[in-house]
Amino acid sequence: YSGGQLSATDSLSPRKPKSPNFRPFHQATPTLSPATCPPVGWMSLAGEREPDTAITANAPGPRLRSGLAMVEIASPDMMFRPASGSPFSVLLSLRVDMPPKSSDGPRPHLFQPPQGALALIAGSASPILSGKIAAAMGVRLTPSEAHYFSEGNVFVRVLENVRGRDCFVIQGIHHPVNDNFMELLFWIDALKRASAAQVTAVIPFFSYAKADKKDEPRVSIRARVCADAIEAAGADRCLMMDLHSPQIQGFFHIPVDHLYARYVVADHIKALGLTDLVVCSPDVGFAKSASAFANYLGVPVVIGNKTRRDHTETARVLELIGDVQDKNVLIVDDFTISGGTLISMAEVCQSRGAKDIYAAVSHGVLTRDAGEKIAASPIQKLFMTDTIEIKGQVLPANVTVVSVARLFAEAIQSIHDRTSVSQLFPDGPVA
Repeated sequence: YSGGQLSATDSLSPRKPKSPNFRPFHQATPTLSPATCPPVGWMSLAGEREPDTAITANAPGPRLRSGLAMVEIASPDMMFRPASGSPFSVLLSLRVDMPPKSSDGPRPHLFQPPQGALALIAGSASPILSGKIAAAMGVRLTPSEAHYFSEGNVFVRVLENVRGRDCFVIQGIHHPVNDNFMELLFWIDALKRASAAQVTAVIPFFSYAKADKKDEPRVSIRARVCADAIEAAGADRCLMMDLHSPQIQGFFHIPVDHLYARYVVADHIKALGLTDLVVCSPDVGFAKSASAFANYLGVPVVIGNKTRRDHTETARVLELIGDVQDKNVLIVDDFTISGGTLISMAEVCQSRGAKDIYAAVSHGVLTRDAGEKIAASPIQKLFMTDTIEIKGQVLPANVTVVSVARLFAEAIQSIHDRTSVSQLFPDGPVA
């Protein structure tokens, strides 16, 4: 049968099907209205017809007891349930006939239902950032607990039902790195065993990202081992920020969404109103990311030549490629531990005639004596994000913390709604 026009507000109201082969397609879906969904085109229905059932439509339709409604319209694919009271669900298969759009932004309508209700779980490594993310999203944190026994054994538990829910566990892998990493694995395992529909590991800082290659004899590629462990624990996807090496995404066989802090930090730099600004990369390895930072600010870039002879976290800048004479300099890097690289780079720029020197990093790891070194350095202001929660030390006056909670909140919402994450990048994703 084919005929009759149906709109988004029309519904099916058959009685309970008797066919033993019938199975519902979906149980809970978004509410659609004519304002959010275009009119449906011509419909075709297939199934067991029965006189005492009806289809509410703008034109008369057939009687239907059970079956599948296939509808073709110019709109993205989606599923939704008929009006409440119907004993079974109907799948609408909507063929995409719309011309491609110029933007890669989020779709105007959901093209498939979310993975159940959203749940945010805060790991013990990132409680403050988790709270900020929840506040930015307008949701509450799912009750949970993590307990460390005297021997170092960690116990985690989710304190409410997460069956069928779309779960995001927020746990940074920073000091104590191994404790926080193991806790993340236990959170993932606990959620999967609690029948969560999907588990996303939100890792603001991934410390083992520095171990991305076998650059010495008989060493482990630790980032790959961690990726395998996260997958084995049951994670369905990961959300991370400014990995030390973007190719680490390839270590995973699950989707990895990679966020960039430079947009948030750069907006704070713009607010300073600096003139004659140049962006400086402390080494060749970060030159591509520094160039993206400079392009977003609309300023030139210079590159330093850094050397590190051992694993003592001590680096020295040997040379500077580019002119910083009478320029304000912004040194950018993905993280700093002791502040040594930033300070060494600042001293070289100062010796080359630079005016004011600023620095910006995505992750402020910061050892206990790093604050004092940065306070006494030529760096006038250091900007870093709140991906790592600094505990037990007071930051110096020339360090400013910029929150990336809203960026994480928007990314989590996009993943949950199954819309584009790349639309969060104003100038497009650049590694």
